[in-house]
Amino acid sequence: MSHHPPYPLSTLMFKSLISVLILGTFQLSAAEDSNKPNIIYLMLDEWGYFESGHMGSEKLLTPNIDQFASEGMRFTNAYAGAPVCGPTRCVLLTGLHSGHTSMRSNNGFAPIREDEPTLASMLKTKGYATGGFGKWGIGGRDTSGIPEKHGFDEFFGYYDQVHAHTFYPSYLIRNSKEVPLPGNKSETFYEGKTHAQDEIFKESLKFIEKNHQSPFFCYLPWTPPHGLWGINKDDPSWQLFKDKPWKAGQRRDQDAKVYAAFMHMIDRQLGQIIDLLKEKKIDDNTIIFICGDNGGQDYFNSKEAPHGFFAPNLNPKTQRRFRAGKGSLYEGGLKVPFLVRWPEKIKAGSVTHHLCYFPDIMPTLADLSGATSPKTDGLSLAPTLLGKETQPEHPYLYWEFVGQTAVRKNQWKAYKPKKGNWELYDLSTDIEEQRNIAAQHPKILQELTVLAKSSHQPIRPGKIYNRDLINKDRLQAPHNRGKK
Repeated sequence: MSHHPPYPLSTLMFKSLISVLILGTFQLSAAEDSNKPNIIYLMLDEWGYFESGHMGSEKLLTPNIDQFASEGMRFTNAYAGAPVCGPTRCVLLTGLHSGHTSMRSNNGFAPIREDEPTLASMLKTKGYATGGFGKWGIGGRDTSGIPEKHGFDEFFGYYDQVHAHTFYPSYLIRNSKEVPLPGNKSETFYEGKTHAQDEIFKESLKFIEKNHQSPFFCYLPWTPPHGLWGINKDDPSWQLFKDKPWKAGQRRDQDAKVYAAFMHMIDRQLGQIIDLLKEKKIDDNTIIFICGDNGGQDYFNSKEAPHGFFAPNLNPKTQRRFRAGKGSLYEGGLKVPFLVRWPEKIKAGSVTHHLCYFPDIMPTLADLSGATSPKTDGLSLAPTLLGKETQPEHPYLYWEFVGQTAVRKNQWKAYKPKKGNWELYDLSTDIEEQRNIAAQHPKILQELTVLAKSSHQPIRPGKIYNRDLINKDRLQAPHNRGKK
């Protein structure tokens, strides 16, 4: 007896052909995905230029960061997008310099607009899973700037950066929803049962673990070593520093020890991330960026330590110091450590003096992922990272912040304080910005001031829909208790 197939032969052949095509398409898609690097962007809050072992620090222990530098590329001329937390994050995530951004204040909750593309929304177009873990800072809850409306599949941490002024809040935020932290009381901030950075780090690892088989973008704007400081008594990094006989001047000696423990904690957690990448066999296809978010802060300064106990802006070899620090558009407020590692792609132990700043990250990630970059004020760093000789140079760099303005072109830097006249410095001979040569070079100064004027556009801010959640988050910070 003959058995007839349930479908005509032509139908079976058609179905087989479809199956082959689907399988081929899947394999092609998988191959394309395998060519897209995973991207991890780790930004440490207030990490100073010289606050690591490979840069000469003798007090801070950073073995994993030091090894990272030996395995990747160090940029000597990298600048932040702004001299404070919120605006610099805005520049990084949107690719626009601070004369074009939609939020330029540092009040903690000011939002970008709903229609603005970000690094995450750009990478989403190429199939990337996108996660952020840490301090957002460019849109409080119930505003137009929340991360889940700007390309992030998930964001866990602090939305309002003032909320981030305690490491023991009673809750953190995941996609605008509160996540209680057990054992933490809203009236304390130095002590609690659940340390926020520990939870943020765990979620960072979970995201990488969950998405290791497809391309991912993991944005890590972690709060440490920024104060105010509090750490678990059993933290292994704290154990290394708790008995140091340090005298840190006007501020509490314990705060200086916690600061050092924070740097070691972050270093330790970086090592664990790299271990996970190796365990999942994706280390070679993962590019990691590490930077500070703005210039260093001279914490714990005293007569004995006038540049701060850890001297973030003082070169320990030359004793030259970047002028000022966080909040200023002098070099000390803008120069940041900047390291990039990508095994087999970026030359190990390489150093570049290429002049760059945060607007460059958007076009760089576009080049690395095959995405189309929105219009930015940046230039891709991909040629430098990959050892090509085609790196374009900036005609000039621009910053503004609450009445201050700065322009850099080649070695020349013009700076205007909130009150006073324009100043001019030749950074090739005066990295400390001590010799104002505006009177000697009026034509150069005029050229730079014209560039500054053309770079500023009136701000078009985002929207705040409701202040209730903003106020609630801000009241988690000790110095905001009782304020509305």
